[in-house]
Amino acid sequence: MFHRKPLEERIAERQAKLRPLKEGKHFEHGPAKFVFVALIVAVVLMHFVGLAVVMHFYS
Repeated sequence: MFHRKPLEERIAERQAKLRPLKEGKHFEHGPAKFVFVALIVAVVLMHFVGLAVVMHFYS
């Protein structure tokens, strides 16, 4: 449309310009890593709190 390259080609060119990820690095976007870790921590904490409440009322 309007002499633009297809979306797939534009994405491929943009990814080709990026430097390769370092070994063992899976998050190239810092805020995404922060959100992911925060959600995992929140889920683990909720499980511990729920377990403590259940143990308190059923022991």
